[in-house]
Amino acid sequence: MSNRRARSRNRRVSSWRQRRQQHLLDVKVRSRKATQQRARRALVLISKLIFAAGVCAAIYFGAREGARRLFFENPDYQLRTIEVETDGTMQREHIVEVAQLREGENIFAVNLGRVRERLEQLPQVDDARVVRKLPGEIDVKVSERKPVAWITSEKELNDPFVSDAAFLVDALGVLMKEKRLLPEYLGLPLIAGCAAEPLEPGKTVESFEAKAALELLRLSMRSFMQTRFQIREIDLSKGYCLLVTDKNHTRVAFGFDNLETQLQRLEQFLVYADDTKQELATINLLVQRNIPATFAKPARAVINDTVEPEATPRILKALPVHRPETSPVAAATRTRPEARSTSSPSPRPQKTQSSLPRAVPVEREKKN
Repeated sequence: MSNRRARSRNRRVSSWRQRRQQHLLDVKVRSRKATQQRARRALVLISKLIFAAGVCAAIYFGAREGARRLFFENPDYQLRTIEVETDGTMQREHIVEVAQLREGENIFAVNLGRVRERLEQLPQVDDARVVRKLPGEIDVKVSERKPVAWITSEKELNDPFVSDAAFLVDALGVLMKEKRLLPEYLGLPLIAGCAAEPLEPGKTVESFEAKAALELLRLSMRSFMQTRFQIREIDLSKGYCLLVTDKNHTRVAFGFDNLETQLQRLEQFLVYADDTKQELATINLLVQRNIPATFAKPARAVINDTVEPEATPRILKALPVHRPETSPVAAATRTRPEARSTSSPSPRPQKTQSSLPRAVPVEREKKN
């Protein structure tokens, strides 16, 4: 009896069909509510986004209109002053023209980045700075490239100032063509025979010969070498070496590699020449041992060869001078017979080619 009662208590009232139908109804109700809630949330989110976009648009257009009226169309912010500062030879008019700056335009309408790019495109400009100063001033500061040498493709060049084939080059190898040449450019060394590449303003030399010549100029600017070995010309036409001529006409052959080591060897030779009071004429630094070198005559010997007299002096022969016509008194004494008879016998003087007339016959006539 107890088992039957327990089973009756645990028996479900609804059948499995009834339970399945009830479950399907609950799912349908829940899915509708979830869809309505999702739609409501999406609508709220879209409305918020639209409101935020409207606020941002209003702020943007309002700020733009305010900036236009307060800054871009404000006559107080017109460009009135253009200050230009340069450390080279460029003219103010040329810098302003390249930068495309015009007085009277709005100072906020000037794109400082573009102005700087235009100036740095010039071959002679190394760096440019453009600063806007309110209410109406723009300062332009230009740092120009410093040329260290002349460079040309010709083997010989007498005057680079007047030659169209000569260009100025800085330490980085950038080629320049200055419109205004300064007097100090005359003392710059010349790199000749650079025919490995075309030379054009604004380009950078790429040949290893030209780069080696620029490196040699940089290394020769040391304390001792700058005063003792001043390069005047570097010849690249040989193709296998740098043939260098200094201010004392010393000719030195450098290799393209290990320039610093070669300069150290040259420095030892120069010290030896100074100690022995000799002048170095030629030296070949391409070899590492038994370096061939020649020495020139000292200046005293060259001066003595031109000043000392010759061993046998030269004898200058006098040229004959025509005798002038005799005076009337001398002619008269020659024609009078008394003067001839009364005069004491004396040997006839020999005819000379002196330009002075003889006065002896005249004095004898006065005594008689």
